[in-house]
Amino acid sequence: MDNRVVITGIGIYSCIGKNIDEVRHSLYHGLSGIIYDTPRKELGYRSALTGFVEEPDLKPFLGRRERIGMHQPAMYAYMSTREALAMANLDIDFLDKNETGIIFGNDSTAGAITETVDKARKKKDNTLIGSGDIFKNMNCTVNMNLSTIYKLKGINFTLSAACASGSHSIGIGFLLIKQGLQERVVCGGAQEINEYAMGSFDGLSAFSVRESEPHKASRPFDRDRDGLIPSGGAATLILESYESAKKRGATILAEIVGYGFSSNGDHISNPNTDGQFRSLNMALKQAGLQARDIDYVNAHATSTPIGDSIEARVIGEVLGNTVPVSSTKSMTGHECWMAGASEIVYSMLMMKHDFIAPNINFENPDEDSAKINIIAQTKEQKIDCFLSNSFGFGGTNSSLIVRKFQ
Repeated sequence: MDNRVVITGIGIYSCIGKNIDEVRHSLYHGLSGIIYDTPRKELGYRSALTGFVEEPDLKPFLGRRERIGMHQPAMYAYMSTREALAMANLDIDFLDKNETGIIFGNDSTAGAITETVDKARKKKDNTLIGSGDIFKNMNCTVNMNLSTIYKLKGINFTLSAACASGSHSIGIGFLLIKQGLQERVVCGGAQEINEYAMGSFDGLSAFSVRESEPHKASRPFDRDRDGLIPSGGAATLILESYESAKKRGATILAEIVGYGFSSNGDHISNPNTDGQFRSLNMALKQAGLQARDIDYVNAHATSTPIGDSIEARVIGEVLGNTVPVSSTKSMTGHECWMAGASEIVYSMLMMKHDFIAPNINFENPDEDSAKINIIAQTKEQKIDCFLSNSFGFGGTNSSLIVRKFQ
């Protein structure tokens, strides 16, 4: 089978907005969500910079029994999924009676695990830890909680692929629907943002130390970049077969037409050009598109010296030097496990409202970024087709191509 795969709902809960409208405003105006977080310094962090993501109050929506097994990733994901399902006009009654899957990208639950260990050390009796902790501690916490809350009966697993987790979750949902194995899949990515989750990352000296100017610290492609900024939240997309969406009378927002993936098979943390090159070309080939068909690239670019340079070279080689490029991480910081999903949401908002969000803080190109068309200021432009890159530790690469529905 070769079903068309469409998107009928999107939701977002991030450091630049708690919903679609807030996020669209921030994207258009180039607003940063980066702050200086004092408690990180008290824990010995080299960099106290982070995206600020407020924990939502779920009491108006869920009872205690439903909330007891939820920590940051699940809480954030509930909020983004709630918004996406509402946009897709899907309620619990429909989901209970019609098979719907869920695949979420998530690769850590450090905050929840740390809290549980602290309880055990304090109480000296593991039976007093609490029944909800096990569901908070597991990497599949988002899937366990959301599949139960929304009575989802289809495919149900968590995808763990470092900073490409959210993108691969969409890609796998796309393939399942395309092959006729599922009619509908809730896909997305979630990322905790507590200080416990980022300590080892900080220990690699990977974060920017431009602490005096938090909003200027994330500088993808800029010559003076000095590291990434951790961030998080959650993003959700509702994927459906075209026939399913048509039968329901759903509003179709866009169509996924290409998914490329690869592994570098090389260094555990450093990227390489070959893996990214294969991922982009695979997505184009599957979509049946040429480089000239891509109107915008949402780059993975995290504001690291090596990573940004390699991606700039690959974009130039595969897509040429005229396609508009920006990294929304300049505003959000690196949303890690959720980034591949949130950046699809960000790009869809640009496509719907005919603008390209700026790569803020891009002031001086380096040798590689000077060769591609980086958009440093908000640009009014029609987007019919975009490509989004996600690359992660371990050499995992994912590229998604999304097109306006025709």
